Amino acid sequence: MKTSPSNYGIVIALTVISCWFALLFFLLQLNFQWNNYWVYPLIFVQMHLYTGLFITAHDAMHGTISSNKTINNVIGYVSVFLYAGFFYNTLYHKHHQHHQHVHTSDDPDFAPHGFWRWYLNFMRNYVTVIQLIIMAIAFNVLKIWIDETNLLLFWVLPALLSTFQLFYFGTYLPHKGEHDNEHYASTLPKNHLLAFITCYFFGYHFEHHEKPHMPWWQLYKTK
Repeated sequence: MKTSPSNYGIVIALTVISCWFALLFFLLQLNFQWNNYWVYPLIFVQMHLYTGLFITAHDAMHGTISSNKTINNVIGYVSVFLYAGFFYNTLYHKHHQHHQHVHTSDDPDFAPHGFWRWYLNFMRNYVTVIQLIIMAIAFNVLKIWIDETNLLLFWVLPALLSTFQLFYFGTYLPHKGEHDNEHYASTLPKNHLLAFITCYFFGYHFEHHEKPHMPWWQLYKTK
């Protein structure tokens, strides 16, 4: 496993996790009213931070958060569990299947169908019964202290929306259609702001497959 030579990865990973937690804590404690229109854009900010949790776990899968394997993997475990009760080892195995068998029947991130069938296949490959049970238990425990509307709008909805963000910009767009390269991947035009907003530079997907050990925050340099 190749690793990052510095501790920048740790700082950036902890920053993403901290921002996710801080905004979530604020939103869950909010005395929300439906006419609080200023709050709705924050749902999309929280969606983006959820995506950041998953991207952080993804970086851990490539060993780019820390040269210390234990620290690297712990951050990966924490990030992906906070995201939606996922288990890091399971995702690690499936993600490396994607890199090793891209665009084949052994690739859990690929399906030769339209968007919705591909998305459902993608979710079926990753979501497990035990994960759903964990999230259901967490939801019902949190309801003891937090208003259910807040939980649905600021905890459940951003996580669900982020699955579309991750899938559409990080999997579907890059791998759909025909390709003339070994990674069966395309790439976004060079616009770093757009690439960050859409999916933490993973629209530069051909570049990611070319250099899978480049952390997300340096991926723009490959363009």
